[in-house]
Amino acid sequence: MVEKKQLYTGDEADGIRLDKYISANAGDNFSRARVQALVRGGQVLLNGKIPRGTSQKLRAGDVIEFTLPEPQEAEPVAEDIVLDVLFEDDHLIVINKPAGMVVHPAPGNWSGTLVNALLFHCGKQLTGIGGVRRPGIVHRLDKQTSGVMVAAKTYDAHQGLTAQFADHGRNGPLSRRYLAISWGMPARHKGSIDAPLGRHPKNRLKRAVVNDDKADAKQAITHFTIRKIFGEAEARDPVASLIECVLETGRTHQIRVHLSHIGHPLVGDQEYGRHFQTKVQILPGGLKSAIADLNRQALHAESLGFSHPIKGDYVEFSAPPPPDLQRVIAEFSTI
Repeated sequence: MVEKKQLYTGDEADGIRLDKYISANAGDNFSRARVQALVRGGQVLLNGKIPRGTSQKLRAGDVIEFTLPEPQEAEPVAEDIVLDVLFEDDHLIVINKPAGMVVHPAPGNWSGTLVNALLFHCGKQLTGIGGVRRPGIVHRLDKQTSGVMVAAKTYDAHQGLTAQFADHGRNGPLSRRYLAISWGMPARHKGSIDAPLGRHPKNRLKRAVVNDDKADAKQAITHFTIRKIFGEAEARDPVASLIECVLETGRTHQIRVHLSHIGHPLVGDQEYGRHFQTKVQILPGGLKSAIADLNRQALHAESLGFSHPIKGDYVEFSAPPPPDLQRVIAEFSTI
């Protein structure tokens, strides 16, 4: 059903851009980008005429008319994929993502993604984000990282969650805690890694610690605490450590790159810890088998806390490590 709306400007609109005014006054689901698309598509009239552009200035007494089409169906196809749902209401859904699931459809992974699964699971509860009926993904986990994720169902929820993730928890309640198994043991039991990340100089799909004056350098801060040491803690080089990581920023591959940067890459990480793979060959058979069966980096998003974008109360969700990671932890604990 096509919806038509009218806005009548007062003195407060004098000198305000057309797109900014509509976005602020037209109600739900009106991002600035969507308003601009409507203007360019000829679906907005100003005093009965097509405006000169999105930035045209308004005056008191102007009449704005626009047509709002129904949210378009999203390009990805809804797929009946079982989800481990930790929480769900009319505004958002929290899931425990399995390792091996890609979040967004992309070349080589057009189906079987979290977005495909959410389109089926949420159905018509998706009210339209940016004019498209789709789940609002506000953060991601690598394909081979398991754990807690949140997605928005509505425009308002998406806006509220996006703001919290953009702030990285510096001034708000956002909290992201990960479990990682790293080779060896960091020099300190508790500390922070503050090292900017940018594109790897030789592999565009990877990230690397870079100088902060590099064009694509982005601040990246990871706080860590050692939960358990595998092997003799007094030894010069314990075999591995179970580490809790708390993100202050959320860069691509952040934990993986940061731990590799300090000389303790994740167990099973083929991209950032390949030079440690020979260590696996000298491990006991049960542990060697568990790491081989893991076939991924030993990283799990254990918990996620945030302010509910609509209700305002703080909520926190957690999920234990999946069986493959629990087996690795159990085998490491025997050495």
